[in-house]
Amino acid sequence: MTQQLNKRILVAYASHSGSTIDVAARIGETLTARGFSVDIKPIMEKPQVESYGAVVIGSAIRYGQWLPVATEFVKTNQVALQRVPVALFSVHLMNRGNDEQSRVNRLAYLNTVRSLIKPVDEVFFSGKGDPKRLSLFDRWISRAAGAPVGDLRDWNKIRGWAQAVFA
Repeated sequence: MTQQLNKRILVAYASHSGSTIDVAARIGETLTARGFSVDIKPIMEKPQVESYGAVVIGSAIRYGQWLPVATEFVKTNQVALQRVPVALFSVHLMNRGNDEQSRVNRLAYLNTVRSLIKPVDEVFFSGKGDPKRLSLFDRWISRAAGAPVGDLRDWNKIRGWAQAVFA
């Protein structure tokens, strides 16, 4: 598909505590190494999607779903996103297991987005739990939920996915 794609790809992301920013950057670096012209932009900047041949959209997960700003970005750009291949990634510390309940929970993260667009691919990446980057309330919620602390991002998995997406 690389030859058929407009070589410009947008990697748009929404982050809550910074972990997703690094994931988006690694995806962008890998796509650039594959020969694409890549723009990596926070969704808060409301990037325009019309001039891209493909779009990667990623969001941190909070309260079991994408961040509202990421879902709103998809809603706002729904028509344009239906015209190009779109791949989605989610970043979270919970539901990392291979058990059925973890898989069901990970799929549910994207239910709202999937009702708006049909992604060509979607993936889940483990995030980074850094209590220093969280508000007091978020630290309390994280502890109560049993969220792990530490960098659980699998850079090989992230790079591998970016090497294969839109291929």
